[in-house]
Amino acid sequence: MKPHLGPDRVRIAPSLLASDFADLRLEILRVENAGADWLHVDVMDGHLVPNLTIGPPVVAAIRAASTLPLDVHLMIEDPIRHAPAYVDAGATIVTFHEEAVVDASDAARAIGRMGVQVGMAINPDTPIERVVPFLEHLDLVLVMSVFPGFGGQKLIASVLEKADVIRGREGWEGDLEIDGGITAETLPLAAERGFNAFVAGTAIFKSGDIPKTIKEMRRLAEAGLQASAL
Repeated sequence: MKPHLGPDRVRIAPSLLASDFADLRLEILRVENAGADWLHVDVMDGHLVPNLTIGPPVVAAIRAASTLPLDVHLMIEDPIRHAPAYVDAGATIVTFHEEAVVDASDAARAIGRMGVQVGMAINPDTPIERVVPFLEHLDLVLVMSVFPGFGGQKLIASVLEKADVIRGREGWEGDLEIDGGITAETLPLAAERGFNAFVAGTAIFKSGDIPKTIKEMRRLAEAGLQASAL
């Protein structure tokens, strides 16, 4: 049986990668005032994924500009060596990639000892079974629904089946997050499978009406989660 996740478990996490970096503080305030639950921060090193984004100083600046939890996604090589700098900068959740570590259990425990929530991410072509042995050490599982590196991609629908394993077979009750191609059209498909945390960049920041967009995403997510529990 799938765990029942109530409306208080919906997490709408705008991806700051899609924001206007020339006025980052204003962009943060826009989504915070519009009802966002988390701020999703994409950290890329140009090695694990083909893009180079931000480092700890920018994360610290984001932390100073907002009271929202910082959902920091480390798309970098050797994440355990670099994680303390992001924790010190104010991360609430630190998510590492299964593909970037030799021993995921050691990685999860190491991050947990830093006093933050622990997430593990997997790319679209990584089997979900590679996450299952470590669920007891995780607060969040992030399923990438595009290949990471750049925003604005379309969701790869086949990854939605991974939620059936995490929620259905395993009955896991942690935060199950999806990132990539999340829009008002694709979000319900994910929520109905049991995803409760939704990373959206372009769909929020380029919407023209951020409060309306976040409100509608929340409504769709709540309806989908309710359906997933039936």
